[in-house]
Amino acid sequence: MQGQIYKIYSDSYYVKSGVQLYVCKIREVLKKQKVSVVTGDFVEFENNVITKILPRKTYIKRPAVANVDQIVVVSALKEPELDFLQLNRYISLAKYYDIPVILGFNKEDLEFEADLTDRIENIYKPLGYEIVFTSALKKIGIEYFAKLLKGKVSALCGNSGVGKSSLINALNPNVNLKTKSVSDKLNRGTHTTRHCEIIELDENTGIIDTPGFSNVKFDFILPKDVDRLFDEIRQYKNQCKYSDCLHINETGCEVLKHLEEIDATRYESYLAFITEAFEYKEKVKYSGVKRETHNKFHNDKMIVKISEKKRMGARNTQKQRIYKEYDENDE
Repeated sequence: MQGQIYKIYSDSYYVKSGVQLYVCKIREVLKKQKVSVVTGDFVEFENNVITKILPRKTYIKRPAVANVDQIVVVSALKEPELDFLQLNRYISLAKYYDIPVILGFNKEDLEFEADLTDRIENIYKPLGYEIVFTSALKKIGIEYFAKLLKGKVSALCGNSGVGKSSLINALNPNVNLKTKSVSDKLNRGTHTTRHCEIIELDENTGIIDTPGFSNVKFDFILPKDVDRLFDEIRQYKNQCKYSDCLHINETGCEVLKHLEEIDATRYESYLAFITEAFEYKEKVKYSGVKRETHNKFHNDKMIVKISEKKRMGARNTQKQRIYKEYDENDE
């Protein structure tokens, strides 16, 4: 049988096939192979045992979900205060995984800076992002929000306390997810969602409430790749004097020439991600994380590599020849 994982709790996998929900375990051989199994995965199973993970169309490592059509980044306009750096982290994470994004700004019923909504639209609308302002408490914007979700599986991402669970309750009161208020002392929310779960809003629409988290770091890509996550920076990249320009302080950098056209919070986020990417570069440089494989692609064809032992012999011979030439020139 085939189905989709709707929820993972402890070592139980809740697989929906048709209208039936099955509580499954994972086959031991998959555990030994350390196969990643996440909410949203389509699987094959028999006798309540998952035997195979089917290919994914999309995948996010954190929050760990698969086969979503879009990501809804949820922020609060107030309580907690809107953090543009965190917002840009989620947007860039979705960009990295090449998944469409909707930006949701909740708690519109509260008092916040008068020009905040205009500022948000001025930054993100030119970048092509769909924006929706909502109040889960007073049902503001919920109807339009529902239209954006219709017929798709959407993952809700955002910090704790921004109202992700409250929004789902507003979309479908029958769900009745647990919610908690924001701490007055810390000005941030507490975790009420402990796991990822697909919640059906109707037979064609699913939404995944994900646990809130704030420590997304770009310590898994190289510095030269960070500008790909920012369209307003990337558009000038090919005009820079140097192909490896990082747009920080380089001579002939086209991005720096157009810095007034880029929102300050976006550029500050870019610099923060660059710093984190340098940490990754150093880690790769000194930890030796590269794994040897027996095959490689050459001219779009898979070919067998020369064994490490033979290559080492060839390298040693080459080194001996270089040292010999060096000694002869010295003489």
